[in-house]
Amino acid sequence: MSEIAWQKSSFCAGGGNNCVELRSDAGAIRLRESERPRQTIATTPAALRALILSAKAGELDHLTH
Repeated sequence: MSEIAWQKSSFCAGGGNNCVELRSDAGAIRLRESERPRQTIATTPAALRALILSAKAGELDHLTH
């Protein structure tokens, strides 16, 4: 079985090691930071979609202040 390639975020800073990467793995979405490639988290497509929509709508802005 071939390994599934990781996709880097389009917001990756210059293609270095400051990137969020993701891949689909048997129905789950796996995420990792390129600085720590062995540490991953898994989520569902629906949960990731909800997170992205919340971030785009500004619903998480209070967490950065």
